[in-house]
Amino acid sequence: MRPFVLDPLFASLSSLPGIGAKTGELYARLLGRESLEECRIIDLLFHVPSGLIDRSKQPGIALAPQGAIVTVTARVDRHQPPPRGNRSIPYRIFLHDDTGELALVYFRSHGDWLLKTLPIDETVMVSGKVDWFNGRASMVHPDHIARISEGETLPLIEPVYGLTAGLSPKVLRKTIEAAVARVPDLPEWQDPPLVRQQGFAPATEAFRQIHDPRDAHDVDPQAPARRRLAYDEFLAGQLSLALVRARLRKTPGTPVSPTGELSSGVIDTLPFSLTGSQEDAIADILSDMASQDRMLRLLQGDVGSGKTVVALLTMLAAIESGGQAVLMAPTEILARQHFATIGQMAKTTGVSVEILTGRTKGREREDILERIASGEAKIIIGTHALFQDTVNYNNLLLAVVDEQHRFGVHQRLRLTAKGISPHMLVMTATPIPRTLVLAAFGDMDVSKLTEKPAGRKPIQTVIMPAERVGEIIERLRSAVAEGRKIYWICPLVEESEETPLMSVEERHAILAQTFGDQAAVVHGRMSGPEKDAIMMAFKSGETRLLVATTVIEVGVDVPDATIMVIEHAERFGLAQLHQLRGRVGRGSEASSCILLYKGNLSENAQSRLKIMRDTEDGFLIAEEDLRLRGEGELLGTRQSGTPGFAIASLEAHGDLLEIARKDAHYLLERDPELTSPRGEAIRTLLYLFRRDEAIRFLHAG
Repeated sequence: MRPFVLDPLFASLSSLPGIGAKTGELYARLLGRESLEECRIIDLLFHVPSGLIDRSKQPGIALAPQGAIVTVTARVDRHQPPPRGNRSIPYRIFLHDDTGELALVYFRSHGDWLLKTLPIDETVMVSGKVDWFNGRASMVHPDHIARISEGETLPLIEPVYGLTAGLSPKVLRKTIEAAVARVPDLPEWQDPPLVRQQGFAPATEAFRQIHDPRDAHDVDPQAPARRRLAYDEFLAGQLSLALVRARLRKTPGTPVSPTGELSSGVIDTLPFSLTGSQEDAIADILSDMASQDRMLRLLQGDVGSGKTVVALLTMLAAIESGGQAVLMAPTEILARQHFATIGQMAKTTGVSVEILTGRTKGREREDILERIASGEAKIIIGTHALFQDTVNYNNLLLAVVDEQHRFGVHQRLRLTAKGISPHMLVMTATPIPRTLVLAAFGDMDVSKLTEKPAGRKPIQTVIMPAERVGEIIERLRSAVAEGRKIYWICPLVEESEETPLMSVEERHAILAQTFGDQAAVVHGRMSGPEKDAIMMAFKSGETRLLVATTVIEVGVDVPDATIMVIEHAERFGLAQLHQLRGRVGRGSEASSCILLYKGNLSENAQSRLKIMRDTEDGFLIAEEDLRLRGEGELLGTRQSGTPGFAIASLEAHGDLLEIARKDAHYLLERDPELTSPRGEAIRTLLYLFRRDEAIRFLHAG
């Protein structure tokens, strides 16, 4: 049960003054929730300021710089309403101080309200942005107005928050102030020596400070209040991962003793020899699986580094030991591809490979379930369907999860809820910087595949402006005549009024004028069978040019595709560009990637595209992506189960993550059930950051 002390923070947001059905929708959108019912006061407290407005500059009207935000103390001289019936002309109010005159400008405003708020001959304080035109100063819709007698109500330092359309800064600020007033006295869950060493304020105080900055230092990510709450968030995350992992460790694994007879057959038939890092990864995995403890290993390999071979050899080791193995993929298209690749590679072994997805229905499904239950099916490939209640395994020794960030840590660990405790190998094709591995996976053991298989040629990458698209089409015409295959990637499915981006449908129509039936189109709105049929036609060479959205980012394997064009490349993140580029260069032919950009590039976009041109090292690209964009972007949305942190930031607070990891281990070694006084306070921390799932693992102990 959630500790009572947190009740005020988990009260509905609608319990704050001024939040009704209409504003509630705006707050839900702001906080990334489906509806107001889901929003809690704590969600608003985690919405921290990104900057501040300093209204303390009071230079006098004549000395106010163009475009600066200033506060002016001046006397109201006269009102100049627009002519009756002409609302398009603004309402002006003229004020003066010792240095000069200022016009306040209001569009479509109510004169009565303005006369009442700014009476003639009254001395007032106004704050807002000053514009100069023809030597005259004006301020359009001032942010704040106060009579001189109420001057202290004017906020001179004002935090700036992320907003959503329809929600004004003033209204949001008022609601946040009401939320901060609800913060109770929270217990101290941090280690006293660490609190002293880091200069941490108590958590209650940190919430107040973060929302009431006094100067620019207070909104800096390194401000003490922000670091305090960032550390709390990291510790909650690390404890959650460690508790779940300890729970996993309680169910021992079955030691796997491979004979090597199946795997040696596969290795002999491979058209290439294993790379050094593949051999190291396999040795680490077999050593893990030989133990009583369950393996929990992350296999990081760049696109085309040969993860599938490592997965197959690992699965064969489980089968040689008398068991079964599953490979779970995030999408149907990827599951089918693994099925094709692994089926082909395992052909010589005589091992039966099955596929089970949401699309497997009726008699076919029943037959497969029967073969799984009897143990006849040795390797089973599929999507989430592999772990539905109707699927019963004969002796499941290994689960390989092809991660792609679609499965969060808790979903991944729920695979064990069926009372089976297979060894687990999680594969990801997105090279993840070390800090992110820690944040998303705890201290899972990690193997990295750093070399490309022999025979793969480097991919030549060029950056070109969209204006040269005609030249590119000409070059592609001769490439198709030579029998080459080409991907053309666009960011959108169809044209939209909001964004001036080229859509796949629009681009396909243009390319079809040159390439006719040789050009095909595929995108995420198509049905599974439709997509499969188009991919098969491309693979077999019926079509030569595939216009696609990022639906092909993950796992589509067409070894003889050698050219990739990415339109609006400036709109994609580095990791995604790298993933997309990895779809070519998979055979022995030289390959190229053309990054098309439109308009003037920002410095950040230029840096991203240059990194892509200069290196193919996915790990280097991932580190750069983290530096340029931050972890929330790098891992996709928060909903993907990966850590989109509310307050902590890996770039700013990476040093605290390592401390949090050690602290979590130290704490759980001494107090595994969290029953000591600090353990009790830590339970409050876990609930505060919505890590209650981990506490359920304690009770399940």
